[in-house]
Amino acid sequence: MTMSTFLLVVATTLTGLSAGLLATFSYAVMPGLSRCDDDAFVSAMRGINVAILNPLFALVFVGSALATVASLVVGWDELARFWVIAGLATYVAGAFLVTGAVNVPLNNELESGTGSSASLRESFESRWVAWNHVRSVLTVAAFACLVVASLKS
Repeated sequence: MTMSTFLLVVATTLTGLSAGLLATFSYAVMPGLSRCDDDAFVSAMRGINVAILNPLFALVFVGSALATVASLVVGWDELARFWVIAGLATYVAGAFLVTGAVNVPLNNELESGTGSSASLRESFESRWVAWNHVRSVLTVAAFACLVVASLKS
């Protein structure tokens, strides 16, 4: 196995793990939490937001982009390179831009919020869920792009 193939496999695997995590929030975690009362919802989201900040999550979340960039540096033919770049662009858009611009600020507002659980949930849930769907679609698309790149290499 060449270094470029190895790096693409690592990038694809980490991107798939990240996409799977975000998608799981869209189709299982948030629909499950939507059934909770306001106090349980706020408490659960606050707990999740603390628990997710760990080294393994950082490795998957950031490692995906780093491995994809490393794969590009090592080199690909023109067609595979297009798909790797497309995968990197969609991953950065979903994982970093949407997360950093929307989801993390909402998490921070929820964490520091002092109103009632009902008001905290009202200002958080629908926006967080909608933008999580966006980042889920983008990271799944990134994963698909890297799979296509693997098939074209």
